[in-house]
Amino acid sequence: MLEDRTTAVSPGTPWPAAYPKGYAVVDVETTGLARDDRIISAAVYRLDERGEVEDHWYTLVNPERDPGPVWIHGLTSETLEGAPLFPDIAEEFSARLDGRVLVAHNAVFDWQMIAREYARARREAPVRQRLCTIALAKELDLPLPNHKLETLAAHYGVVQRRAHHALDDARVLAEAFRPSLRAAAAGNVRLPLLECRPLTEWSDTPRIGSQASAGHGGYGGYRPSGWRPSRKRPACPFPNPGRYEDGRPLKQGMRVAFSGDTSIERELLEDRAVEAGLHVSTSISRLTSLLVTNDPESGTSKVLKARQFGTPVFDEAAFGQLLRDVAPATGK
Repeated sequence: MLEDRTTAVSPGTPWPAAYPKGYAVVDVETTGLARDDRIISAAVYRLDERGEVEDHWYTLVNPERDPGPVWIHGLTSETLEGAPLFPDIAEEFSARLDGRVLVAHNAVFDWQMIAREYARARREAPVRQRLCTIALAKELDLPLPNHKLETLAAHYGVVQRRAHHALDDARVLAEAFRPSLRAAAAGNVRLPLLECRPLTEWSDTPRIGSQASAGHGGYGGYRPSGWRPSRKRPACPFPNPGRYEDGRPLKQGMRVAFSGDTSIERELLEDRAVEAGLHVSTSISRLTSLLVTNDPESGTSKVLKARQFGTPVFDEAAFGQLLRDVAPATGK
């Protein structure tokens, strides 16, 4: 039995009414990390509102292409040859996700892969919110040396048996999420929920201007989502207050740059930043307040310049949390 290493919620303690009524803890293994990569296995643990396991499900998926880094996930072409295609398992997958918050470790990645598979199948994933356990660990200020899944698991005494196997990774995450959820409830911590916007169309034709960048996690090239026309935005009316300072809120006028793929459509994410009073920058300079990227090890020009200038770097989930509470400009 898992021993909770967090503040327990006694049976008589009211559960926060604003918390979701159910969760789907998800892990997917994929052929890689790019927008045209495919899911090769998927697992879902369904949890009730207090994090107790209701059931679990696992399937292989035939990606109809090379399986990618077999040395990581162990799934060969021969293993996947007789597996169902994604459209064949989409309905069952949907039943597992429907009406629940998707929970994953680095949830932006799992959501991206799932949304793309559904778009290819001309369907829509029944997911409206996601919760990243990395973001939750940060909200709880857990004393972790890093935010790898194995580190979070070790913190809660959860034994990982088969790393990079979707079913075992989902089990480990479900067991680590339960005490995290209880600690959040005990402290009445607001859960770091983010909106999931499904893709409504898909084309497998590579888009003009897409580029490969440096490798990531042994999976090979991680590629941005591709070319899109630039949009001329009105000048930010607020002065630049300088760099973001850790532990403080964003402030109107801060210059924000984005790099790489994002779960929320880039233009929508930029629109939200502008609406909050931030200045969206297309490049990195010493005046940039922060860089938002889900792949800080990518080696893109923006990431390299951010390191050179000492610009703070945040992932999309953390930036989404900061956008909730942007401080007003102090002057014009």
